[in-house]
Amino acid sequence: MQEIKSENQRIWFNPELLPEQPDACFDPVFWQQAGRVIGSAEGRGTTWFVQGEKLDMALRHYRRGGLFGKLVADSYCFLGWQKTRCAEEIALLDKLVRGGVRVPRPVAARAIRKGLCYQADILVEKIAEAKDLVGILQKEELPTATWLAVGAMVRKMHDLQVCHTDLNSHNILLDSQQQVWLIDFDKCYEQAGEAWKEKNLARLHRSFIKEQGKRGIHFSEQCWQALLDGYERFSC
Repeated sequence: MQEIKSENQRIWFNPELLPEQPDACFDPVFWQQAGRVIGSAEGRGTTWFVQGEKLDMALRHYRRGGLFGKLVADSYCFLGWQKTRCAEEIALLDKLVRGGVRVPRPVAARAIRKGLCYQADILVEKIAEAKDLVGILQKEELPTATWLAVGAMVRKMHDLQVCHTDLNSHNILLDSQQQVWLIDFDKCYEQAGEAWKEKNLARLHRSFIKEQGKRGIHFSEQCWQALLDGYERFSC
């Protein structure tokens, strides 16, 4: 990653993935005026999907959730540039990519300091022709091989000592080649030890159970056991 520094701003970017002007690419208007917005998604604000020269990307502005987010929408306490949420997320994604985990490649990030606070944005690779497991499982069952692959990918992440704090069925994607991807690493972190990994898996299990009751997804304990088998079989 290259870094552009100023007194109140930091931009980190991969020039191999982002030939566009880094300081302009965090503004949705830049992409709109170029006619290169290819979609959007609503969550905590709008995630814009844009067509870069090298690859399609997702542009996201960091926003708070919950009740506090209604009071302070997108400002965070500044504790240093490397401790901004965008800097931590691109560093974690870079570690995972280098470790062989299928996650969106980090393209660029920006933090703007305003007094004791900062605001931030991030650009990451958009996974082509990918759908989350919930959307797929609402329509069809998945073969055992896919559940094994999901478990193996989670294990690969855990072997790199990365804790996904929001590991759920919406944050696991399948692309058109049935390859497994993990997404949404905001607020995730590296963690030593082993005990937390079982709790992380339990969180994922609860999310499948929740979606089974809420949306009637095709999920059973046999599916979960296949996922665990994939997790146990894989080892770096």
